[in-house]
Formats: sequence, C-alpha cells, structure tokens
Amino acid sequence: MIGGNRVCVVMPAYNAGRTLAQTVAEIDRSVADDVIVVDDASHDDTIAVAHRLGLHCVVHPRNRGYGGNQKTCYREALARGADIVVMVHPDYQYSPRLIPAMAAMVASGHFDCVLGSRILGVWALAGGMPLWKYLSNRFLTAVENLLLGYKLAEYHTGYRAFSRKFLETIPVEENSDDFVFDNQILAQGLWFGFDIGEITCPARYFPEASSIGLGRSIRYGLGVLGTGVEFRLARMRLISTQRLSPGGKRLVDTEPPARALVPIPAHPRPRRRGTGSSSGPGSTRDRTGRRTAAGGSASGDRRGPACHRDSPAAASRSTARTRLR
Repeated sequence: MIGGNRVCVVMPAYNAGRTLAQTVAEIDRSVADDVIVVDDASHDDTIAVAHRLGLHCVVHPRNRGYGGNQKTCYREALARGADIVVMVHPDYQYSPRLIPAMAAMVASGHFDCVLGSRILGVWALAGGMPLWKYLSNRFLTAVENLLLGYKLAEYHTGYRAFSRKFLETIPVEENSDDFVFDNQILAQGLWFGFDIGEITCPARYFPEASSIGLGRSIRYGLGVLGTGVEFRLARMRLISTQRLSPGGKRLVDTEPPARALVPIPAHPRPRRRGTGSSSGPGSTRDRTGRRTAAGGSASGDRRGPACHRDSPAAASRSTARTRLR
C-alpha cells in the first residue's frame, strides 16, 4: 500500500513456469497488497508454481491472446479492490524492483498511467534488445508522438502502472485481444485526458524471456500505425469509433466470466507461529474490509490461495498462443 492506496500487481502469464518465482521474489510485498497471475492456457507448470508461491491465480481454459489476458488481469484487480494496478511480465524481462516507484508516481496524483521505459537511458541495447527491434521501436514511437500529439520515449513497453480511475473510465473492452492492445490503451488514455509518465527501466533479453518474432512484430507495427491514424482522424472529427467514445464498452460494464475452483495439488505451507489472529501480518483485507489470511478466505480458510478457471463458455475464440514481448 502506498499513500493509503491498495496496490495490486498483475502478471499476464503464458508458459512462465521457469521465471515466475524469480520475478515474484523481487516484488516488494510491503507495497504490493495483492499479486494476481492470469494464466493463458499454458502448457507448463505456471499455475502449479503460482499456487506454491501463494498467489491468486485465474486460468483461461483457452488462449485468449495477450490483450485478452490483460483484460482479465485488470478486471480481476478492480474486483479485488485495487486502487493502483501494476502490470509486470512474469518472464523476468523487466525489473520488479521498480514497482514501488511506479506505484508512487500514480499515488502522487501527477499521473494516472506510468510506463517503465526501456528506451530512456541505455538499458535497451545494453540489455540485449535486438537492433531491429530497437530501430522499429524508435520509428513507431516517433510516428505516434506526431499522430497522438504527445511525447513519450516509447509506447511499446509491457511494464505499466494504472490508477483505478484510468481503468474504470476508458473503454478497454473495445480493444484488441492481440499485442496491439498495449498501444490502443495508451491512445485511449490520451484521448480521455489522462497524463502518462515514464521511468527508466532495465530490460533483459535471454532465452526464457518471451518475445514475438518478425512476423508478429510486423503485424503489431501495422496495428500501431492504424491506432495512430484512427486517433488523428477522430481528433479531426472525420471518423467516430467506439474505442474512443465515452459510450464504448468498459471493464466495469461487463460481467466477469463464470469461474470454478481448480483442484491443483499444492505443497501445504507451514502455519506461522504467532499469526493465528486474523489481524496478524500474514493477513490482508478483502473488499468488505474484513481481514483474511494471506491466500485464504474471509471465513478463515487457510488451505492456501484459490486458483480459478474461467468456464469454457466464457472463453474467447482466439487460439493464437500468447507470448509476451
């Protein structure tokens, strides 16, 4: 918690079993009141690892795409009472140690969105970003600054913090379920008058860190240009679009998918001495203000965190496998 604001960290995951624990280990739990993992139909042990770490997790029975995963992340965070939501990828590409700084920038009231930029400073190429990706990033960012009338070092980072007001105001549900979601949500934020800040962020590129290939990158780039052109034409009142309309579908306008508990074998966590009281350090508040044991329920269930699976009927038709940039 920062400045009385409940901070929730969300991680859109796909086959992140090998890097999830390393990422979570660097999250400052004195700041992060809640950590949510949304698994996009992984084929590895991502959910088993999340359960072992005591994280709240949601499982998509079918892959919904990177953007679709984020929609679930933000909807779940809002439903659990988040005032500030920080998205960090569970592949350890971005440094989780910047979560307190990014959350504090939102809590300050100066910004409703904060980006962890790889381009500010020297971290992008030094961290191993391929040269073609760096040049593409710089080109697309320059075009977007021109079309959107703003000035950012980059629009393409996957490390972001949002205020509750930001996520409740913009029509997130009108956005793509693919990678261009990242770009569309920033364009929406600027359209609705929100201020976006940036902070320098180290980035790491290594085999376990997810990345999209050339083909998907070209598709993303075209989507970015399309988003910028749409914004500019709408600003000139030549077109209208639900994505930039106050009447567009928002997260708060949609019902969360039906879910059922997932019976995942877990290693039982030893009960801590001196924390039997519901107001001890191993507890958090639920949305009704009641104290709950970490990973448990308000009724005192201490068997560990609940993992949920969205019903197949609620799954999207997208079958493209999500791989984080």
